[in-house]
Amino acid sequence: MSIGETGGKITCPDLEYFKDENNTAPEIQWYKECKPGLLDNHRFHSPKNENSLTIKNATIHDKGNYTCQTTYIYMGKQHNVSRTINVDIEEGPKNTPPEIIYPKNHSIEVKLGSHVIMDCNISSSIGSVTPYWQVNDMDVNEFDASYQEEFYEKSSQGSGFIIGTRFNISKVKRKDYFHKFVCHVLHPYGEAGAYVVLKYPAPNTQGYLIGGLVSLVFVIVVAVFVYKLFKIDIVLWYRNYCHHFLSKEVSDGKIYDAYVLYPKNRVSCLYSPDIFALKILPEVLERQCGYNLFIFGRDDLPGQAVINVADEKISQSRRVIIVLVPDSSCYSVLEDSSEQQLAVYNAIIRDGIKVILIELDKIKDYTNMPESIKYIKQKQGVIKWKGDFTERSHSARTTFWKNVRYQMPPRQTLSPSELRLLPPTFNSPHTITLER
Repeated sequence: MSIGETGGKITCPDLEYFKDENNTAPEIQWYKECKPGLLDNHRFHSPKNENSLTIKNATIHDKGNYTCQTTYIYMGKQHNVSRTINVDIEEGPKNTPPEIIYPKNHSIEVKLGSHVIMDCNISSSIGSVTPYWQVNDMDVNEFDASYQEEFYEKSSQGSGFIIGTRFNISKVKRKDYFHKFVCHVLHPYGEAGAYVVLKYPAPNTQGYLIGGLVSLVFVIVVAVFVYKLFKIDIVLWYRNYCHHFLSKEVSDGKIYDAYVLYPKNRVSCLYSPDIFALKILPEVLERQCGYNLFIFGRDDLPGQAVINVADEKISQSRRVIIVLVPDSSCYSVLEDSSEQQLAVYNAIIRDGIKVILIELDKIKDYTNMPESIKYIKQKQGVIKWKGDFTERSHSARTTFWKNVRYQMPPRQTLSPSELRLLPPTFNSPHTITLER
């Protein structure tokens, strides 16, 4: 059975059969959890000649098994009779102060002009609770006449209930920001309050960050694409306009920018490497671009040993330019010329000089080429001449000459000591007779 916290009565059942001839109920002893001394507690009382137990101000500790016991005589023998009752205590509603569920002394982000419902929820187990809104120590309808409170009892919750008050802000104004909207609660135990503050939404940093990263990736991709597309033009522009300002020139001890090696023309050949090497190449690289070239057959002195000249001049050069033609039978450079072999050997193995290969015409088969030429072609490729021998092919702005200039080193200003090392023929006019 169940009794409330205020108290209750427990009755020992089925004892009417054990009354004596005077219809008097037998005397009853009460136990809790089979322990005696229950009536020593003043909250427990069992009236005389009654089969009941009264519990006053019951608590949760009073629940359990209660046993009532009596005796009776039957046919000259005494017998014991007992009954056990399970008692549960029903907790009544506690008279605790109301609790404000919302707001919680916090702030919320709302956009200017948006619609907001300002709601105040209170959980209470007692009556006489009065909630109301204030802002700047004035009622909300005084702060703004359009703010009208609405009181309500929202729902039941166990033995208590939820009450509240709300008002609508149909359109958030600038004056609504950064003020404390306080919900006050008046109740028999005193007063409570909690506030909420409206503030502007924080900037969408994630959107800006993602947009910035996407823009950065896009710029990088475009920059890489543009650089690959215009890499040669960019490098040449940098050399012309920025290199002298951003780079401190340190002399490498070299005199020539390139050593030019080209095949010597034989009789009845269709190609003109002499014209290219002795006329067009100097016109563009020396006169238009300001490079210093050593062209064997033009700048060497009569009577000098080929091997000695090649070895010395290659070591004084920053690049080696080798001009190639398709027909190996026409030109000694593609055969077993010791000059060529020495030049390529020095460039690749000993001095680490970069070699620039130029095809005057498409070479389909490199089978008969020296191994050094094959190696250079496989490693860095060749620059193919697609022009003719007219004046329009003499411009340094054409694609072919841009590729050659890209492979060439940046132009350097010779020091006075390096100028003294130049042979007399270097700065003197050249008289060249070309035969076809």
